[in-house]
Amino acid sequence: MPCHGGGAKSAGPDGKGYLDLEGGRGRLVPERERPGGNDPVQLSDRVTGGVLVILGGLAAWSGSRLPAVPGQDVGPAAFPLLIGSGLVICGVLIAFGIGRSFEVPEEEAPATGSRFNGLRVLIPPALLLFYMLASEPLGFLPTAAIMVFVTAVALGARLRLAVPIALVAPVLVHLAFYKLLRVPLPDGVLPAPW
Repeated sequence: MPCHGGGAKSAGPDGKGYLDLEGGRGRLVPERERPGGNDPVQLSDRVTGGVLVILGGLAAWSGSRLPAVPGQDVGPAAFPLLIGSGLVICGVLIAFGIGRSFEVPEEEAPATGSRFNGLRVLIPPALLLFYMLASEPLGFLPTAAIMVFVTAVALGARLRLAVPIALVAPVLVHLAFYKLLRVPLPDGVLPAPW
């Protein structure tokens, strides 16, 4: 029984459409008029949430089996347990539809006409390649700041938000790796003061 948008909906009598029961009146909407009607695969939120619960449970379980490191408060099991627990919580919330009332109806994005919009898909692999090549000579802090700035601008953030995030986020990540996890990151031209 597909569900698209708000309101109660169910499959039509012939299975080639769905009944839109919004507003108290039933109306059979043909499959071709249904938003996303030609999409080959649509999973319900319960299936998606269930998959996330299973993946999160497996991550937490396998993380809990990792041996502790003597002399460290935070061992290798910390992140898999944290990520797994987060996935389980999010999966349960998705499966039970908690928070659905906060969703804003999706609007059609206006076509900007730029022929370079499709190239934004290349930004993540380009940034990974940039990190591989630049992190040792530049260091973690400048490299991560450039990566965060480029990502924020590519996702549509304004400069007055992108610049502070690009300056603060790498410092917080470096602090977490250096102080909490005791994992050294490349110093480069701008070593961290700690």
